[in-house]
Amino acid sequence: MFTWTDRELNQEQDEAVRFEGSQFLVACPGSGKTRTLTYKIAHELSRLTSARQFVVAITYTNRAADEIHDRIEALGVDTTQLWIGTIHAFCLEWILKPYGIYEPDLAGGYGILDLHEREKLLEELCEPYRAQRVTFWDCDYYVTRGGYFLGCSDAGKHRYIEAVLARYFQILSERKLIDFEMILKYADQLIQSQPSISQLLSNLFPIVLVDEYQDTKEIQYEILASILRAGAGATRLFMVGDPNQAIFGSLGGYAIDLGELTAKSGIPIEPRALSRNYRSSERIVEFFENFNVHGTTIIAAGKDRDFPSQITYNRRIDKADLADDIVRLIRRSVEEHGIRPDEICVVAPQWTHLSAMTRALIVRMPDSQFNGPGIVPFARDIENFWYKAARLALTEPSPQLYVRRLRWAGEVLAGLKEAGIDVSALSRKQLLREFNLIQVDDADGLNYLQAFFDEVFARLAIPYCAFDGLMSAHDDFFDASRARIQRLRNDGVEGIGELAFFKRAFQPRAGITVSTIHGVKGAEFDVVIGYALLEGMVPHFNDADGESSARKLLYVVGSRARKHLYLFSEGGRARGTRDVYRPTRALIACEFDYDPS
Repeated sequence: MFTWTDRELNQEQDEAVRFEGSQFLVACPGSGKTRTLTYKIAHELSRLTSARQFVVAITYTNRAADEIHDRIEALGVDTTQLWIGTIHAFCLEWILKPYGIYEPDLAGGYGILDLHEREKLLEELCEPYRAQRVTFWDCDYYVTRGGYFLGCSDAGKHRYIEAVLARYFQILSERKLIDFEMILKYADQLIQSQPSISQLLSNLFPIVLVDEYQDTKEIQYEILASILRAGAGATRLFMVGDPNQAIFGSLGGYAIDLGELTAKSGIPIEPRALSRNYRSSERIVEFFENFNVHGTTIIAAGKDRDFPSQITYNRRIDKADLADDIVRLIRRSVEEHGIRPDEICVVAPQWTHLSAMTRALIVRMPDSQFNGPGIVPFARDIENFWYKAARLALTEPSPQLYVRRLRWAGEVLAGLKEAGIDVSALSRKQLLREFNLIQVDDADGLNYLQAFFDEVFARLAIPYCAFDGLMSAHDDFFDASRARIQRLRNDGVEGIGELAFFKRAFQPRAGITVSTIHGVKGAEFDVVIGYALLEGMVPHFNDADGESSARKLLYVVGSRARKHLYLFSEGGRARGTRDVYRPTRALIACEFDYDPS
């Protein structure tokens, strides 16, 4: 049985881990949510009574799944009976692959549309509507049981987007392809038409854990609720998140309330809370509590509780001077405050703002390293076989990474088996050893990967070119990477095609992070510098729930910081031809004793 001491968990965390029923856990920022979730999974794994059972954990991102998986293994707990990943991966693995034959649209076979191919197809279909300024970015949608809804908040574009999507769906049907939203759609249709699926899954899963529940979509709640109802209490639920951080509403995410969740699942669920913030100083907490939409309790309780945080808000600065002031703050943080560059984050509402700022920072600080989710030379497409293989090719053998790389080797073997290749004589350790033996001398990232793949599969006597599925995924991976590299080069990110940039994608965070507000959720830094906090951006000008959205975004920005927080609502950003953006009203309305900027 997995055990822990009272020094590892506080009372709230300990009670949540030990509680044997279903629970709905509201966790404030910095409250040890991931630690609690990790210990809960480890505890449940140690209590399994059958080799046929699995503990299932649903995370919002694959990166979060990897982090939690690593933490559990570091605790010395066997993860053989753990399944952890995103809801899309869950639906694909546990519903579509084994039961897709019962869905008429999937019975004849199907493929998953690669993210790059999706972008290319939508760009082509949007071309006739260029005059209406419709781009593939406008074509995000999410599904519900009542149909699909557009993510684009500009209602004036909707009829054009619907025309694009009508053709898009037709083409996918003709090509027997489904995209990521369709994975959810068909998974839901299957569990509705085949009730035995939910019953079978409820027998396999004694508990389902859901992280970041506030970003979950209605159809995802429905899928999970079907399994819980079928289990009639035998399958328990552990759901954790923070409703104040529900910032993915345009993509269908929402923070369900306990009453609705109980009604959907048909099981009793106990409300709980994690209220002690171990991340931020009391002054930082005092600031972001001004944007606490749901009135949750937050108590500063960490070692930096009494730290004399600097919090500034500058709305006098002009856009032309912004980069210089951000550089000043970065240098002061490093040189005067002794903060490491990897503990500094520059954050803005949209990547278009960040690409220009990143160029400006690189020019002004040529000796510094900058990282971020938008500065990666290839898409993190976890379903693409070559992305999985790239993780092994781009990481070095080390004791710290051994368990993770061994797990990745297992995923590569599973991908080869799925492609129709007999790998029964090849173990995870043998595959990992073969990857470790490859030496390629090429400083170009894509050339390196191509040569690496050719050599390792030649050593394994696997002619991957002879397998259509692998070659299709190969072309998708390399085409998407070339397009991404070119786009970043156009944005002024130098050296993006070099091997060093490729390897950085799987290394621990290093250098100054640049990220959108949405991309930084879940992270934490000693210093956070936020800019473009302007009405029409925070919130977006078409956001129907503008004030609440603005407060949630500001809550996320503020709660990322441990020690210092610097905010800007810069002037001089043109809004149309005759106007400029003005400071976010929710921020202006916040009465706070800022430090001099």
